Amino acid sequence: MNIYTNLDAFPQANWTKMTLPPAERRRERGLDRALDIFEALRAAQRPLRPNEIASQLGAPRSTVHDLVRTLIERRYLERADADGRVFLARRVYLLGVAYAETDQGLVRAESALRRVAAETGELAQYCGLDGNKYVVLRQHESARPFRISADTGHPVPIPWTASGRLLISDLNVDKIAALIPAEDFVFPDGSRTSPADFAEEAYRARAAGHYTCDSVMDSFTHCFAVPVLSDAGRVAATLCLVAPLDDARRNHAHYLECLKRLAEPLHGHA
Repeated sequence: MNIYTNLDAFPQANWTKMTLPPAERRRERGLDRALDIFEALRAAQRPLRPNEIASQLGAPRSTVHDLVRTLIERRYLERADADGRVFLARRVYLLGVAYAETDQGLVRAESALRRVAAETGELAQYCGLDGNKYVVLRQHESARPFRISADTGHPVPIPWTASGRLLISDLNVDKIAALIPAEDFVFPDGSRTSPADFAEEAYRARAAGHYTCDSVMDSFTHCFAVPVLSDAGRVAATLCLVAPLDDARRNHAHYLECLKRLAEPLHGHA
């Protein structure tokens, strides 16, 4: 999830790839293809036939069929129906559970989310980037009868979110434009922003230490986000709150104070 790391920028990384023996290069390409299969299924959010995966990846069908067969045997994929569709298997979920239980950032965030939800009565979220998309990493629902919720792990265009301004606020405008697909600057209602305008909002949010806005994905909620910093002082994640519009206006200062106070112990652990 680190958008700052690019091994291809280092000569030794390219040198290593060039000097791998043929068998190692084939194994490396096979691993890349297997990871691509996982990403294709995650993006689709539904079972796919191996031929569909191959078409999406532009990969040879025989290669994808062989890898799918191996991943099924290793229980990382499973057959979803009699038509040959496959999807992620339980073992992938268990890997995620192991990560969530040992990553100190998520462990600390879980405690903060419970306290935010308890003190505000609103939906609390811990959010970050996955490549060029925004994702909710963890959330804790409020106890109110009318509940607001979001899909954990579902990729969303960065400009559509309050957190997005903070999460890219360490990048200059050229890097922001290179990171975010052009179509993601178009909002659900058809309006749009530019990389330069979005960057300016991001820099103002970073200076203020927060960003709040009415949701662009629905018409009845307001979103609050404050940064969670890495050891290097970059925005690595955000602590967020989503509230109905009336409650957000009435409790705006209280909600921000709560988020900033509970984000403080998370700094350096994201």
